[in-house]
Amino acid sequence: MRHNAAMRVILCGANPGVRLVDEADHTTVTAFASVWQVDWSERGAGRAIVLWHAGAVRVLTDNAELGSWLEGGFTRHFPEAEGLAWTSPTPEPATVSYDVDLAHGLQASAGDVQITMSGVLDRRAFATDEFPLGGVPHGLRLVVMPMAQAQIVVGGRPLPGVVARTGTDERPRSSAFIATAEVWLR
Repeated sequence: MRHNAAMRVILCGANPGVRLVDEADHTTVTAFASVWQVDWSERGAGRAIVLWHAGAVRVLTDNAELGSWLEGGFTRHFPEAEGLAWTSPTPEPATVSYDVDLAHGLQASAGDVQITMSGVLDRRAFATDEFPLGGVPHGLRLVVMPMAQAQIVVGGRPLPGVVARTGTDERPRSSAFIATAEVWLR
């Protein structure tokens, strides 16, 4: 892949995510969460959790402007959100706790939402200059770690669904992943 030198950095950070599917059919999405740790961006730094569940979207964040940008400019356009009834949320002010251990997993929380991931299956680099967000190609560089298990808890109750795992032993894929060393370009 050839790097497009005209692209400029618009965000640096991490963006783990989990998409849970129905345990019986393994295709119906029951919940999706995108966890953001933004070290620098055009809209500032901060943390956010974007959660889709039961047809509604929530953005819990310590920076409302950043949280809205992450939800509207990024998360709603991710492949994991494709086909979901996506509402336009109002950011909820919340302190977002974010603890990632690249050898073991992630714990994140904000308000009444808790997300955990464990069981690193692989670590690999990813790079493209053709990641479409709202029809606009963006550059993306990151290290991705598919995870064996994940859970989303809201109001003390685990949301239904399981992690979908595919791929091979040599190149496992999962609907739960840690994405770190993440750089977005436009």
